[in-house]
Amino acid sequence: MTDHSKSARPGKRPGQKPYYKKGGGKPTPRRPGMPPEGPVLLYGLHTVEAAFANNDRKRLKLFATENAQNRLTERGVNIDVPVEITMPRALDRMVTRDAVHQGMILQADPLPAYGAEHLKGARLVLALDQVTDPHNVGAILRSAVALNADAVVTTERHAPEEGPVLAKSASGALDMIKHVRVKNMARFVAEMKEKGFGCIALDSDGPASLEETAFTDKTVLVLGSEGKGVRHGVREACGLLARLDMPGEIRSLNVSNAAVLSLYVARMKMGL
Repeated sequence: MTDHSKSARPGKRPGQKPYYKKGGGKPTPRRPGMPPEGPVLLYGLHTVEAAFANNDRKRLKLFATENAQNRLTERGVNIDVPVEITMPRALDRMVTRDAVHQGMILQADPLPAYGAEHLKGARLVLALDQVTDPHNVGAILRSAVALNADAVVTTERHAPEEGPVLAKSASGALDMIKHVRVKNMARFVAEMKEKGFGCIALDSDGPASLEETAFTDKTVLVLGSEGKGVRHGVREACGLLARLDMPGEIRSLNVSNAAVLSLYVARMKMGL
């Protein structure tokens, strides 16, 4: 955030004390690894609309043009927070230069810290081992919602924090699926195996294609960063490796595209 106007200056700047709710002495719930600068700013129609529909999202204030507020109302959004009618240029100053806010910015607390205990009843989980680009993770969240996965899991470190870029890239999906963050991915995989999940790591050197791999009725798919792939310790914890075979001249996919294809194959194999 840069050059906030005095009439629209949500949150705190780095180095300031953590944000506290008015009238209370306890800090707002934080996702693991979240810096304590305060609320996040969510912008764009689909992102803001999904945040209003998410009961787990603590919403604080909406900054919007009159047209944008009317657009949300026309779409059936229950705007349950104070609204500050804000000129487009003032909204521009609240976000980065290339941000497409569509006339609306929602000030909200980060989502609660979801953990593995929130995966009860899950059947298809996608885990990302140190995928750091928020645009990729946002796109993966969106695809996971589209393909009806139950959760996306990332590590607390070496993964994007919840924030406007991740939320905008997810186009609302951040508020539509559990985004679980764990301290140790190998340990998480081991815990899920104890709960009856089959855990498959995607690896270009896998002994069989994903289509040829046997699936159980509960599955964790693990994808790694485009450079390093799934780390050795996480692959060892999974115990099962599979590859994505590409018939064309380009044999590898961007991680977000690999996630889409992997989820699609998994659904077909699992009969979901």
